[in-house]
Amino acid sequence: MGEFHEYRSVWEHDELMRRLGRIRHVALDMDGTIYMGGSLFPWTKGFLAGLRELGIGYSFLTNNPSKSIADYLGRLASMGIEATREEMYTTGLATIDYLREHHPQARRLFLLGTPSMISEFEAAGYVSTADSAEDRPDAVVVAFDMTLVYGRLCRAAWWVQQGLPYIATNPDRVCPTDLPTVLVDCGSICAAIEHATGRRPDITLGKPDPNMLTGILTRHGLRPDEIAMVGDRIYTDIEMAHNAGATGVLVLSGETTLSTAETAARQPHLIAEHIGVLGRLIREAHGA
Repeated sequence: MGEFHEYRSVWEHDELMRRLGRIRHVALDMDGTIYMGGSLFPWTKGFLAGLRELGIGYSFLTNNPSKSIADYLGRLASMGIEATREEMYTTGLATIDYLREHHPQARRLFLLGTPSMISEFEAAGYVSTADSAEDRPDAVVVAFDMTLVYGRLCRAAWWVQQGLPYIATNPDRVCPTDLPTVLVDCGSICAAIEHATGRRPDITLGKPDPNMLTGILTRHGLRPDEIAMVGDRIYTDIEMAHNAGATGVLVLSGETTLSTAETAARQPHLIAEHIGVLGRLIREAHGA
């Protein structure tokens, strides 16, 4: 393993500059990338300001659909980042985009999720069906439900068993926490439903599924080579970049170490110490 100096790329410097010079949008993981826990990294505000000066858009991505966009915007605001709804993209929104494209006739949904998430679907024009065998939905959506009630889990399993379209918002088995508990996430809830019914979701959205980035590409009219996916995890952020044909940038400010990155089956296109380093490279590539 060679010595690490701020960044490392699979491309030579001139090719790296050409690739970064085509970037028109940056998709940003949140925890471990722009902040850690409740603390904003000192380089984050400067990085975002630099993108704005260059006319490069950005989106904040999260696999956690349990909170509404308003909740996430409030969290960012508490750290001093003023963001808009258009700059946030959760797996809840990715699921809405997926339903609109692949199940355009589906309007009535059995939503196994938090009230905050359900409000996002209702605001998008969907009807949340009741926990009743008489209130048949068009599709089932299972999410990270921190308000999970046993009866609703059983109802979701019933509708899944009836063969309705079945979408999971994200694959995570647990949600990271520094509390003395295990936060059972969407993947584990789906595992319970599979054990009960023998059926897996028709599709599981969220990183590393490319639909997370496809939604952003569609919203902004971008090609895959015009977006960089930036995050601190190989198995979600970088895998999604590869799956979507985008540029994958791993930052070492969060979960992944350099030694772990170097043994990954699919390497990041660029490894940077943190997003401040990436910002400097992008400015150089754009002649700023």
